Amino acid sequence: MQRQTVVFNGQEVGIAVPFDNRLKFIAVRFHVIDLDNKLFDTVTDIRRAITDHLAARNNGEARAAVH
Repeated sequence: MQRQTVVFNGQEVGIAVPFDNRLKFIAVRFHVIDLDNKLFDTVTDIRRAITDHLAARNNGEARAAVH
């Protein structure tokens, strides 16, 4: 395993660093900072977690704006 840049929607959002046969995500963008230092099995899993995280964050912001 090698260190890899994680690109999401054309933007570098972090790096994946090998750690105990897994990948540790190191966030470099604020909007994904909640995923910083979490462990994943693949870069695809990291991208999926980013998608889920941003969707949940955007849904929360939409609800807050309505109330």
